[in-house]
Amino acid sequence: MSDDNGNTLDTVDPKTPRRIHLVGVAGTGMGSFAGMLKAAGYEVTGSDENVYPPMSDMLRAWGIQALTPYAPGNLDVAKPDLAIIGNVIRRVNPEATAVRERRIPQMSFPAALGALFLAQRHSVVVAGTHGKTTTSALMGHVLADAGRDPSFLVGGVALNAGGNYRLGKGPHFVVEGDEYDTAYFDKGPKFLHYRPRTLILTSVEFDHADIYRDLPHYEASFEKVVALVPEGGTIVVSARWPNAVKLASTGKARVLTYSSDEDADADVRPSHLRLGPEGARFGVTMHDEPMGGVLLPMAGAHNVENALGVFAAAKSLGLSNEELARGFASFRGVKRRQEERGEPDGVLVIDDFAHHPTAVRETIAAVASRYPGRRLWAVFEPRSNTSRRNIHQQEYATSFTGAARASIKVPEKHDKIPSGEELDVPRLARELSGKGLPAFAAASVPELLDEVIRDARAGDVLLVMSNGAFGGFIEQVLARLASR
Repeated sequence: MSDDNGNTLDTVDPKTPRRIHLVGVAGTGMGSFAGMLKAAGYEVTGSDENVYPPMSDMLRAWGIQALTPYAPGNLDVAKPDLAIIGNVIRRVNPEATAVRERRIPQMSFPAALGALFLAQRHSVVVAGTHGKTTTSALMGHVLADAGRDPSFLVGGVALNAGGNYRLGKGPHFVVEGDEYDTAYFDKGPKFLHYRPRTLILTSVEFDHADIYRDLPHYEASFEKVVALVPEGGTIVVSARWPNAVKLASTGKARVLTYSSDEDADADVRPSHLRLGPEGARFGVTMHDEPMGGVLLPMAGAHNVENALGVFAAAKSLGLSNEELARGFASFRGVKRRQEERGEPDGVLVIDDFAHHPTAVRETIAAVASRYPGRRLWAVFEPRSNTSRRNIHQQEYATSFTGAARASIKVPEKHDKIPSGEELDVPRLARELSGKGLPAFAAASVPELLDEVIRDARAGDVLLVMSNGAFGGFIEQVLARLASR
């Protein structure tokens, strides 16, 4: 909860609060957490400025009242024993102000998750710049498929579970560990509240330029989460990122390394890796001992690497080779991660969350390997605070290799991006075109739609990458292609 100064505390008796109110309930993470609280037996309400589908539909299905807009009167309706404050909420928010004035106990979402759920379980935290959601969902799935009845909370819709969370009775709780800040009263990273006993560290590459000064500042947050893993715990880290391995070695827990490179110096590696339309087939070698072959129905070497991290962590939790092979083969993936949305008029439209230049590059390579012989058209919206900045201007100029064509939307002005530090999309398009990759800088979604409808042809793969709604681009392009 919080003290009188609004400082977050991580200890609370789970039996004490019965009525919990979430301020900022319409966000994906907060809404899913509201559903988990309801499933755990708490009386739950929430509030937000606006509540739209699909979250409004989900909250209604879970029997959670969502009050709009933010107002002190919402607290009179909710009568909470505990208020959970989302990280989009600012101190001046009228409802957050009323929570403080009325001395209603408050916690951030990460602190509440840690206190109400993770303190009683073996917390498996997946952290890193890339691959957190897919790796978390796969980890939760293999545990569930093996009958361990885990709980999990991830940042995307896990297709096997049909949602963002699962509340089980088993000892393990898998949580996606975000390095973004926690709440207006707690500017530390979220994952510091997650009590890891097993930690998967996928990668450490500079991101979130709006809250981190530089790479050393960013790395310092991961050093802190590494320090939380106890002596009897396990840290599983990608050998592809030497800085991540170095950070993992600063802790007191056992360290296991993994890599998708068959020749890497790593504890867990693939053998005879083959990428194709069905996904990835490979053997797994652990400590130079063969662990058997697996099929992962996902594209790309980066997903093979994510899977090997899961393999290493799951073995430390006691899963067998056979259980892991079965869990991998039945994994359906995560919504908006290489998700096929439709193929109207012969144009396959794929939705992906990629926005960092490394993720853009690896996603393009993965999709190209899964759909060989088809023209790949990459459509990208730089929407995150980091991708909107010119900090990765040069990296983006090499991130579209493997695409036959690229279209990039010029981002709108953002009050968090200083003038002169914006990503120069027209320049990026010129540089890509100069390297022989036809590229177009679109000023608006309608302009981008017109270009695609005019030039897309049957057999094309349209890979749409954005970490937001992209102005409804996918829904509109599917409809217009279908009516051509």
